[in-house]
Amino acid sequence: MANTITKLLEPTAVQLNFDAETSEEVIKTLGDLLFKAGHVQSTFVEGALERELSLPTGLELGGKINAAIPHTDIIHVIRPALAMATLKKPVTFHNMIAPEELVAVQIVIVMALKEPHQQVEMLQEVAGVLQNAEVIEALMKAQDYKEVMVALEKV
Repeated sequence: MANTITKLLEPTAVQLNFDAETSEEVIKTLGDLLFKAGHVQSTFVEGALERELSLPTGLELGGKINAAIPHTDIIHVIRPALAMATLKKPVTFHNMIAPEELVAVQIVIVMALKEPHQQVEMLQEVAGVLQNAEVIEALMKAQDYKEVMVALEKV
């Protein structure tokens, strides 16, 4: 199931044990890494931050660790990729399902996809992977990109 995720995860856009203060800082950092790798336009970060205000992406996973899956419109994307961060301490995102609620997030996966239908499919795939407590635990312990890939292949 994690095949698409492992294919699209940009090695230079993975930040592990990242010490961020805000959700905006995480989105900006990951978006900038995708930009430097040539996956997204310079407008991507602004688009993702704007979208997050009206359509938040915080996702409660039912355990101690929650996630967020920020993304934006396809016009900001050059070629598809994913970026990921595990956070040293939680940052606050608004809940995807109940936007008035806040979610303390420690895993962020930024999606940069080129086709509208890919966003829905990838959201479902990422959400499915994040429901696996063993994968979450392995991602949070990962020390490098290789360990992230091993964790994602457990699904």
